[in-house]
Amino acid sequence: MIDFVTVGTNNLKDAGVFYDAVFNVLGGKRSIEYEGLIMWSGKSGTGSVAVTTPFDKSPATAGNGTMLALAAGDPETEAVHAKAIEMGGTDEGAPGPRGTGGFFGGYFRDLDGNKLVAFCRQ
Repeated sequence: MIDFVTVGTNNLKDAGVFYDAVFNVLGGKRSIEYEGLIMWSGKSGTGSVAVTTPFDKSPATAGNGTMLALAAGDPETEAVHAKAIEMGGTDEGAPGPRGTGGFFGGYFRDLDGNKLVAFCRQ
């Protein structure tokens, strides 16, 4: 149902470097790029993520209660989390089991404070 999601950034260049590294672990590639926006698509070409400078020119802020979930394979979950931290992201919960149903996720924030989780179901 969801085709793409967008998060804001205050530094598109640094966000581009961060997400290039993180999405590379999942096989994601830049699919669209123009002034103020970069988008990455997954292997299947659907389920894209974009970063953008806010249209209204106000500072980008992380949404309180907002989180992007990145589907990953079992070994990729830990690799995505590690890459995010290596690229300057903030640890929000080391990879591990959460809740019920075999959910396994590693939580982190990007350079602008947007919260993400790389997860799989084991």
